[in-house]
Amino acid sequence: MNSTKLDYGIDAPGVIRNLILVGFALLVLSWFLPVLTLGPVRFALRPTAIAVGSVCLLEGAAMLLYAKVGKFHHRDRMLARINWTGYETVLDVGTGRGLLMIGAARKLTTGKAVGIDVWSKTDLSGNSLEKTQRNVDLAGVSARVEVRNDDATALTFPDASFDVILSNLCIHNIPTRAGRNQACREIVRVLKPGGRGIISDFKNTADYLVAFRSQGATASRGAPDFFHTFPPLRIIEVIKSPS
Repeated sequence: MNSTKLDYGIDAPGVIRNLILVGFALLVLSWFLPVLTLGPVRFALRPTAIAVGSVCLLEGAAMLLYAKVGKFHHRDRMLARINWTGYETVLDVGTGRGLLMIGAARKLTTGKAVGIDVWSKTDLSGNSLEKTQRNVDLAGVSARVEVRNDDATALTFPDASFDVILSNLCIHNIPTRAGRNQACREIVRVLKPGGRGIISDFKNTADYLVAFRSQGATASRGAPDFFHTFPPLRIIEVIKSPS
């Protein structure tokens, strides 16, 4: 492996592994399954195992393709929603290995990008502050980046700290609805008046809209992206009231 290459990890590695293992197991098992007859009902176990196993393999492959290719397209789509000047202060909530944060930092001149995470390896392979900082150094953006430990539900930044807040596949990992709503409220709190948030996730996005709007922000949700992402991701755009 090239030690000088940026490595953004594999999203949900355990889920991908389990889908592939279950898929292969079901396809192998299908060769040994009979057709069962219970009274007038016939259960064709072999076709069922083949169908379910094939679906598991396809889903695992689709998630792996997103992790290796699709998320770079998705990052670009998210960043393209900002009219960058180069002076912005940016927060990436749940930065992981720094994909969005580094992408934003490359658009800055005198601005600064901050990435926060709790560094769960369940959500992203090899997730750690040290590996993220290594990516920052390799990308040549360390002068414009800060990486730190922080909790999305209790951000340690003052009110109105950031022009732009980014987040991808983070908020759904918060286990409770109350916690997810609190994270949305925190995002609005630390946005500057007129600031913009670009939030992406595959579930609970209707709840996020309600939470953002409850803080007086304008929030809109795009259609799921079935082409570049799996599970299909939706982008929510949040604008904090200027006053």
